Amino acid sequence: MLIELRNINFSYKDSGEKALEDVSLTLTPGNCYTIEGPNGCGKSTLFRIMMGLEKPESGIYRVDGEEITPQKLKKESLRQNFYRRMGFLFQNCEIQLFTQTVEDEIAFGLEQLRLPESEIHARVEHYLERFQLQNLRNRAPFHLSGGEKKRLALAAVLAMEPEAILMDEPISGLDEEGQRWVSEFLLEMKAEGRLMVIATHNRALAQSVADVRITMQHGRVQLIEKPQ
Repeated sequence: MLIELRNINFSYKDSGEKALEDVSLTLTPGNCYTIEGPNGCGKSTLFRIMMGLEKPESGIYRVDGEEITPQKLKKESLRQNFYRRMGFLFQNCEIQLFTQTVEDEIAFGLEQLRLPESEIHARVEHYLERFQLQNLRNRAPFHLSGGEKKRLALAAVLAMEPEAILMDEPISGLDEEGQRWVSEFLLEMKAEGRLMVIATHNRALAQSVADVRITMQHGRVQLIEKPQ
């Protein structure tokens, strides 16, 4: 999957304040990118555009050469294909959890893909084991700890086997053990060659997983560098 953002500009509707100014990025398959910067630098707005939730006031956002906008994603075939190929992990992962059990949460996205029942069962079992959730399979997601919720949200996203995944502050709010687990898992994903884009304040995480580090300030890309 190739992601292209060209001369993206975006302003907040209520205040008119610029959130993004002339942002251009090319994100290529098999690489891990971190997007860093202080609160208010434009990371979250950029992610909302990449998720297809916001349309830039000018500029263009393409995935594999096709422009993506909220209006275009109203077409069911395009929307299903886009969200099958692109996975998202929100900073507050609770907003992604809404079924009755851990097992159902992983199965939900697979059911939307209309996969055969046998394939759904096989993937659910695989990701329960991979994310150490077997003993929690019948528990309600909202009764999990913060680290368990993060693992479940990741499992549900990755069970759909997306080509790319966007993650907003994946280790924020976790204790030391949870941060270590997620960091190690991100390194595993990197080794698999999946395109990853991670918004983070954590410099140590960025240094350890990023192929390319992107720093933003006041809605603009200030620096693009490859860690030594």
